[in-house]
Amino acid sequence: MTPVTVITGGSRGIGAATARRLATAGHHLTLGYRRDQATAEALATDLRATGVQVTAVCADTRDPDQVAALFEAAAELGPITGLVNNAGITSPIGSFVDLRLDDLREVVDVNLVGYVLCAQQAARRMGEGGAIVNISSVAATLGSPGEYVHYAAVKAATDTLTLGLAKELAPRGIRVNAVAPGIIRTDIHALSGQPDRPERAAGRIPLGRPGEPDEVAAAVAWLLGPDASYTTAAVLRVGGGL
Repeated sequence: MTPVTVITGGSRGIGAATARRLATAGHHLTLGYRRDQATAEALATDLRATGVQVTAVCADTRDPDQVAALFEAAAELGPITGLVNNAGITSPIGSFVDLRLDDLREVVDVNLVGYVLCAQQAARRMGEGGAIVNISSVAATLGSPGEYVHYAAVKAATDTLTLGLAKELAPRGIRVNAVAPGIIRTDIHALSGQPDRPERAAGRIPLGRPGEPDEVAAAVAWLLGPDASYTTAAVLRVGGGL
């Protein structure tokens, strides 16, 4: 049976890198995106050249109806076997005491509520052999003081979600794991107001450089694949030593 995988935030960054790896491995894919239809459709076109089926679906993961529609579109490709919970945002870097309530709520809604809604849909639809990978962050254990403590707290919740859901779904043969990237070269840093953050932070990363999206995608692909058949409830750190 051909794997069918849903990737939220699938049009760019870690999501797009994961899509490329999985397409090469023969997965049919549904790429969720929130705004940039042109980028999502261009990626889908490129991936179809590998011989797999790919759909790009506009879906705000905070909205349960849109999440359901995303998974319904994926189910048209075949039984859903995988979910990569990747859609995420941060907010402007700064002091905790200056955090705006609107920014807090959006970070919680996208990075936690959205993950829960997508995981619910996946759990309802998957059979034995299914796998969910949540994208967490090394921030969950570092706390991100002076940058975004609230984001770190939400990523810690992602790790707990991963643990609890892994134990709940294990009797059904569904595995749930997380990947915790460190500082990776993606455009999420521009959204936080510091597009050059990966390069500026290189000196405090033990391996001496920021990571690349494909290095995270490799970990995600392994967790989704048969070589990780006995791995569940794990948080795989891909942070260069952070």
